[in-house]
Amino acid sequence: MNDSTIPEVLLSFITATNSADDAAFVAVFTDDAYINDWGREFRGHEGVASWNHTDNIGAGMHIELVSTAYDGDGVFKVTLKAASRRFNGIGSMQIAVRGGLITRLEIGWPAVRRLLTLARRRS
Repeated sequence: MNDSTIPEVLLSFITATNSADDAAFVAVFTDDAYINDWGREFRGHEGVASWNHTDNIGAGMHIELVSTAYDGDGVFKVTLKAASRRFNGIGSMQIAVRGGLITRLEIGWPAVRRLLTLARRRS
């Protein structure tokens, strides 16, 4: 993987998760951030903190970056290896970055639909 395709905020996201630093994790998101995790929606720092508590640091998450690809318009497709009390395995997500912070994180079908839409626009 080429490190130039990895946004710094993604590395901060991973570091905060793996060090169980709740404040640092929330700080990598914009104030108006949006998370969609298989249809469950969370908004703003309060929503990010809630998702983090139930699905990320609060679930004992440890993640390793497998791959990342830039899809244009500040959007990255990210594949992670995850281990926690909630999820174990390889998973993909999309993150949108603006001003060095994450504005959107999508896991599951929302990310798949968005990738298909981007691919259709390019063809």
